[in-house]
Amino acid sequence: MGSSQPRLQHIGNDKGAARKRAEIEDRHDLYQRAVQDPESDVDFLLRVYREVHGSSKRPLHFREDFCGTAILCATWVRRHPEATAEGFDIDPECLEWGRVHNVQPLGTAAARVTLHRGDVREKGERPAQIRCAQNFSYQILRERSELLDYFRRVYDETPDDGIFVIDLYGGSEAVDEIEEEREIEDGDFTYVWEQRSFHPGTGRTECFIHFRFDDGSEMREAFRYTWRLYSPPELRDILREAGFGDIRLYFEEFDEDGDGTGHFARDEDGEACEGWLGYMVCAR
Repeated sequence: MGSSQPRLQHIGNDKGAARKRAEIEDRHDLYQRAVQDPESDVDFLLRVYREVHGSSKRPLHFREDFCGTAILCATWVRRHPEATAEGFDIDPECLEWGRVHNVQPLGTAAARVTLHRGDVREKGERPAQIRCAQNFSYQILRERSELLDYFRRVYDETPDDGIFVIDLYGGSEAVDEIEEEREIEDGDFTYVWEQRSFHPGTGRTECFIHFRFDDGSEMREAFRYTWRLYSPPELRDILREAGFGDIRLYFEEFDEDGDGTGHFARDEDGEACEGWLGYMVCAR
């Protein structure tokens, strides 16, 4: 998640009423409902862990880098009575929101989640059997040397029975200056993803998330991201340089209409299309 503060904008006629919903809604709650699917994420992480290590043994300690509101940490510990999780992020607002809304509702299980306000390159309490950097957040490290340093530190802390997972996106639309809308039924609002700029010479891209409501109000720039759009071959090379020897690619499968199914299968090549999503799963 980004740490920008949203700007409210009236896009209807009755200014007195139209801004109301944009003023009341919580941007972190909107983000979680529009963007995140933690149950599916945990299912995927457990599946690929077993595929890599070929064992029925359940990994118990999880680490989420760039954790934002730590909903993945909370979902992880809810799944198993002995599961523990650590989350790292530098944004105190996101961490506190997550502590209140995602961790504390766990009750006694909340003691099994530790949130750190700190750089993701810092060491955790202990090595994690599954560690991930989701929502393309590692791309905030726009210099190759910075990303290599991060991956090296991850490698040093990855145990022999561990994996490190990052998500990927790309395709011809990923380098376009576009705005895409998606209606969110759970909450009756519109999620807007804007790619405002892309610079091919550096790979630097600036993106925003906006939320629009049925009363005519809009929460603009609720989240802002300034990333370097890394390609899978670049990332594989950097991960290998960091030390990882087993690197696997997973891409989302498409149905007969060309829509993503939400299921990710191992595929080292991928398919050329306007927009694709994938994962890179790394082990020693």
